[in-house]
Amino acid sequence: MSNMLYEGKSKMICVGRDDDNLIIRYKDTATAFNGEKKAELSGKGKLNAAISNMIYDYLAEHGIETHLIEVLDETAVLVKKSEIVMVEVIVRNIAAGSFSRKYGVPEGTALKNTVIEFSLKSDELCDPMINESQITAIGLATPEELMEMTRQAFRINELLRVLFFKAGIRLIDLKLEFGRCGGKLILCDEISPDSCRLWDADTDKKLDKDRFRRDLGNVLDGYRDVLRRLQNVR
Repeated sequence: MSNMLYEGKSKMICVGRDDDNLIIRYKDTATAFNGEKKAELSGKGKLNAAISNMIYDYLAEHGIETHLIEVLDETAVLVKKSEIVMVEVIVRNIAAGSFSRKYGVPEGTALKNTVIEFSLKSDELCDPMINESQITAIGLATPEELMEMTRQAFRINELLRVLFFKAGIRLIDLKLEFGRCGGKLILCDEISPDSCRLWDADTDKKLDKDRFRRDLGNVLDGYRDVLRRLQNVR
């Protein structure tokens, strides 16, 4: 695309309507293990866009400011131009994935409190974990920004736990990104089965990108199930 500014693993960032916004277009590409595993899954972009847009509308209704301005088509959205904080915020409700591997906690174990983790947003360095003092020491965010990101992360997590519970889904964990816009921190990127672990509330069937990571098959069936359930409760 001639107006593309940047192409990531799952999205393209394109020139917006003016200097204050950008267009994000979702791709059909699925990746895992920092891009080492890759495949094209026809229709994935539409599914992620639809799920994320629905979730962002829900969060906006509950007072969370996001970058979403307008849905343009099935795979493209117009968003506020923001300076992305190069720190990913990971929220964990149930032990899974790297948390289970690192700390020897069986996958599926309910955590006694919600866990907040930070990772450096860097494909080159494989998104290493980073703590608050390291973040402030190298100037990625101020202490005040970290407090605000954490506050918003807890609030977003609680709102989404309620939404997914109504849809018969357990929110295991999720990854959030924030950006600086107009002197505030706002929610950016996407919230979809690519960035969350979502399990069926009755069977613990995985409905997220772990189906691709772990070769469980029927990847898009899981995404379609998430979309259908959210549509039923929205």
